[in-house]
Amino acid sequence: MERFEEFQEFRQASNKNRTQKVTHAADDDTSSTTPEETLEQAYQQLRDEVANELLHLIKGNTPEFFEKLVVHLIVSMGYGGSVKEAGRATRKTADEGIDGVIKEDRLGLETIYLQAKRWEAAVGRPEIQKFVGALHGQRAKKGVFITTSRFSKEALDYVGQIDPKVVLIDGADLVQLMIDHGVGVNSAALYEVKKVDTDFFIED
Repeated sequence: MERFEEFQEFRQASNKNRTQKVTHAADDDTSSTTPEETLEQAYQQLRDEVANELLHLIKGNTPEFFEKLVVHLIVSMGYGGSVKEAGRATRKTADEGIDGVIKEDRLGLETIYLQAKRWEAAVGRPEIQKFVGALHGQRAKKGVFITTSRFSKEALDYVGQIDPKVVLIDGADLVQLMIDHGVGVNSAALYEVKKVDTDFFIED
């Protein structure tokens, strides 16, 4: 049948129809995503890229820089007013297991003690226990332990059973907080999404 011209034309037409169906199906998949969803996906991708770059830069800097960064971040989150007034990185020679001290409020009624570990390996329970011991030495009730890596399950379970109150912030949470509170980042562009106000077009 290959030698008949009519059959060749029929087969070519069938192949063309199949190609068009596949193309239309792909178009339908694309059209199922709204412009708002596409924008949200692009935003999340950009945010993830910024987060990865932040973590890379932090790990490439000194432990002393990281300690100052932690104090700056906590102040930027609303604790104690300003870095100059409320936060200070303790001296390395006499930190006694404490890397930063910050006021919980502007009046200084409560103090939060910080520990900052620029690590690659997971932070385990023994390190948290040392921090808790340092808190007891300061008669402190609250502490924040921040690392560039992550916490082991044992460390996470341990902080749920102790007093004083200790909050653990790993590398992933750290960079997200930095982005949310404008630490180490700036705005490259702002996009305002508009939608039609249907109430405007309703006549009284």
